[in-house]
Amino acid sequence: MKKILIVGVGAQGSTIAKRMDVHPDISEIICADYDIKAAEELKNTLSKARALQLDARDTRHVIQAAQDCDLIVNGLPLEFNLIIMEAALAVNASYFDMAGPMEDMGFVESYQLLFSEWHAKFRAKGLTALVGCGSSPGLANVIARESVDKLDTCDTISICVYEGLKTNRFTPFWWSPEVAFGDMAYKTFRYENGAHVTDKPFSRPVMMKLKGIDQNVRLVDHEHDEPITMGLLAHKVLKGVKNVEFKYGGTGVEVSELLYNMGLLSREPRTVNGAAIVPMDLVLDLCPPAPKYPDEIKAIIDEGVITEEAAFLVRVDGYKDEKPVRIDSYANAPGLVESFELSELSHEAYMTGQCAAVFVKMMVENSFSKKGVYVPEQLDADARAYYFRELADLGVTVDETTTYLKII
Repeated sequence: MKKILIVGVGAQGSTIAKRMDVHPDISEIICADYDIKAAEELKNTLSKARALQLDARDTRHVIQAAQDCDLIVNGLPLEFNLIIMEAALAVNASYFDMAGPMEDMGFVESYQLLFSEWHAKFRAKGLTALVGCGSSPGLANVIARESVDKLDTCDTISICVYEGLKTNRFTPFWWSPEVAFGDMAYKTFRYENGAHVTDKPFSRPVMMKLKGIDQNVRLVDHEHDEPITMGLLAHKVLKGVKNVEFKYGGTGVEVSELLYNMGLLSREPRTVNGAAIVPMDLVLDLCPPAPKYPDEIKAIIDEGVITEEAAFLVRVDGYKDEKPVRIDSYANAPGLVESFELSELSHEAYMTGQCAAVFVKMMVENSFSKKGVYVPEQLDADARAYYFRELADLGVTVDETTTYLKII
């Protein structure tokens, strides 16, 4: 029987808690959050949980909360990652999170640190740390590795995500607006011709036809984990991939790009009528918060859904038997209305939360138990098969199409 500490019980943390509450190998779940109300409300829906108010900015507090735990699940923003990882090592617990890079030290540099110094620390203690494991990064990486393993060599991996949900109530983001706008305004990363490259926000726009969407949609480069980790692991697990990109489009991107072009996502103070104003602070103050509780989500649905379009494509180009091949894999998951009917969650929380919960279940059941720090594209074939099978039971499936390309 295993004891789990979940630090941060927002949409994803609470989804993981609910899945683990019915797992026969779990004896106790500690639901810890700075917001004790959120922790208490979650605890009241579970049978194995207790609530704890926790200030995770202090490693000592996390260590105290994690005593006798076998696994720590980190559902907090990126700046808490190393604090929670340090606590996991101190109490001899394995570790899990849904996003890996730390902006203050650089995206590439932070993953290099995790793959070297932190990998050695966890391996020396016989512990497992699985990082960057939600839907994207997470499921996208597993799909990419699955496709690459079917090729002899890999040239390009493209992850393309489009979110076209529009409701009568203006809801630009279904996760933290602070995180969303911050990511939108941050420089982009791609792996190009065997090297990591940075670019300006909203760079390299393309029009693409994606399955399930009638019209072509506009996608732009977006700051994300996958080009970083896949580039670093290109020759270890991805058959020498030369190019990796993450493209993003939809309602949130459209709103953010307009604000960015007006300078409203800047964190540099501006003087307006004699008063110093930080544009980003103003935007965040005016932006509606992400719907969190079931009554908030239901109210938005009841007011009316205008369009509910989405696509999640992982495209892998390479060679098989000296012939150019393209493997397109589309992930399918419930939309907003169906997700709420299934679990009283938004589509965003359902997709990411279920993907993360299966990774956690994998760790609980020792279906992935390599010692050290790992990212999802490092899962072996058996672990990937487990992952796809468990996700399918939760309504998240993958459709794959292989096309032999013409040689030009």
